[in-house]
Amino acid sequence: MLRPRSLLISSVLLLLLAGGCQQAKTPDTLRLSGQTMGTTWSVIMVRGAESVDSEGLQKRLQASLDQINRLMSTYDPESQLSRFNTRFSTDWFPISEETAQVIEVAQEVSRLSDGAFDVSIGPLVELWGFGPTPRGEKIPTEEQINKKLALVGYENIRLRRNPPAVRKEVAGLQIDLSAVAKGYAVDALAEIIEQQGINNYLLEIGGELQISGHRGDGTPWQIAIEKPLEGVREVAAIIPLTDTALATSGNYRNFYVEGGQRYSHTIDPVRGQPTRHKLAAVTVLDQTCARADALATALMALGEEKGRELCEKHQIAAYFIIHERTSTTVYASPAFERFLQEVKQ
Repeated sequence: MLRPRSLLISSVLLLLLAGGCQQAKTPDTLRLSGQTMGTTWSVIMVRGAESVDSEGLQKRLQASLDQINRLMSTYDPESQLSRFNTRFSTDWFPISEETAQVIEVAQEVSRLSDGAFDVSIGPLVELWGFGPTPRGEKIPTEEQINKKLALVGYENIRLRRNPPAVRKEVAGLQIDLSAVAKGYAVDALAEIIEQQGINNYLLEIGGELQISGHRGDGTPWQIAIEKPLEGVREVAAIIPLTDTALATSGNYRNFYVEGGQRYSHTIDPVRGQPTRHKLAAVTVLDQTCARADALATALMALGEEKGRELCEKHQIAAYFIIHERTSTTVYASPAFERFLQEVKQ
């Protein structure tokens, strides 16, 4: 399975839907759900769902998720990505069109964020104890960090689209797509759903969403953003959304404390160490969930100040939740505010 980031940090997003079984159907509403990538997926479809073969659609959606996992999981030693990672050769390595699309999105966001998002960061994630293998007893030394940093750098990844292939310019470089592949999976499932002629639905994989059309009563979907509190689930804001993708990244549930110091799972690719800033969670709206997923991770790596600058420079629709000493503050980027105003009109 892909790295279960959402399972570890839980979902910053709470769908305001009634719970349901794996397949639940009313005359105009269909709910499907399942498991994937160490988390769960679900979709609710309205207005037009009455004519859908629910069993057939369930199988198609699950098969698509299983295929993405087989291609991009770093937990499966036989996955396409794992086989690339274990090669020390710098020759071209053939990959699927799906994997090529995900790497292309990742590289775009890496360039946009000046390397704050970097899918070659896997060796550092593993070093700090947030990868598939158990965490070591000691905090990494500067020497260990520098050794892994030598293997990190999105500039050392070369992508070819026709035929699709990837190569590394540094032997030992590895790619971890867990911060974008889940969003890509949302996009893939949305395409399958829309092929059924359904345009009003809410699709979710571990907190990453594709929101299309409206609810059964014709109003926008209502999405709750959770406060980043340890051991507590409270709503920070409820926002009306339609026709957008949404992804969230946060530090507040995937961390450990060693020697009185808190270490979060978001790694700064430049310093090679867990980030240290007040930004607790970021929610991003974008046309595709893959890009929203990558942007949310990039903003978490940048922190509040640099993240704001990136949002305002590139018109990124983002909502920050910031931890102060005794309080929590929020920041909505201008693009995020504009989007909400358009939905309300």
